Amino acid sequence: MHLQGIEKVTLTALDLESARQFYLDWGLSLKEEDANALLFESLNGAQVGVHASTDVQLPKGIEKDPTLREVTWCVSDAAALDHFRTQLSSLSSFEDHAEVIKCKDPSGLSLAIVLSQKKELHLTSALTNSWDQRQRINRPSPIYDKATPIEVGHIVLFVANLAESSAFYQNLLGFTLSDTYPNRGHFLRCTPNGGHHDLFLLQLPNQRVGLNHIAFTVRDLHEVFGGGMHMSRCGWKTELGPGKHPVSSAIFWYFHAPTGALVEYYSDEDELTPEWIAREITPGPTMFAEWAITGGIDGHTRRQIEAQAPSGQFMTDTPKK
Repeated sequence: MHLQGIEKVTLTALDLESARQFYLDWGLSLKEEDANALLFESLNGAQVGVHASTDVQLPKGIEKDPTLREVTWCVSDAAALDHFRTQLSSLSSFEDHAEVIKCKDPSGLSLAIVLSQKKELHLTSALTNSWDQRQRINRPSPIYDKATPIEVGHIVLFVANLAESSAFYQNLLGFTLSDTYPNRGHFLRCTPNGGHHDLFLLQLPNQRVGLNHIAFTVRDLHEVFGGGMHMSRCGWKTELGPGKHPVSSAIFWYFHAPTGALVEYYSDEDELTPEWIAREITPGPTMFAEWAITGGIDGHTRRQIEAQAPSGQFMTDTPKK
């Protein structure tokens, strides 16, 4: 029995209107709203709930708002839900609400498990023409004016005790170790067969607890670029990107969000099976990003932020001296 991924993330915002505009620009669909909360969905139905930080019905936060308040994981059937009900029932934080079971992880973050309501999708993504495989014949690669994220792909959390937190997710929730930064970080996937990680736990020297980022899967690297440039045109601030992670091979672009920490577009991560052997990797800038653009790409000039735009009709034009 395994979890099937992230069904919902519940976040807080100090300014709901700013958060509303951000996630609409990000490409999510707004499904519900009232004076204190917003509910967004990705293409496959994964949800992002954004609440006013004053909402007393929310689980307690593990750091100062705005931040992540709860992660809802999903299972495929009632038997799997019963399996995790048994697995977690001995925890002092366990709550059984029939169709939803809840507990807290070692950091105090609220976790929920539900039957998945996400939709199966059949999407067309970019084909590539590598030297030995010519997949795209008589057709151009796609261009995206903006992104429409497929799902909530993974979350990254700061934890105070990496060994304790990682053991909790592996032993009680069935996560599999994909790769490690020894004594600093564990990349975990919730199914033996799947993308490189659904969860990354990172222990900092100061033992900070909280959210680092939430990542949204898009179709292909072209949508990472198109989505990032759209967010730039809308005035949202890039943290880093576009770039490429060597550890997971994913193409990424990170933005600052009104709901705390960062959000990420990503695509083309490694696909792993039970035969994969977790690696011990020395962390560092070159392992975080094989290459990356600081400040992002200007959505108007399509050049690095603050770089001089081409002056001619064609981008290859250069003024005569």
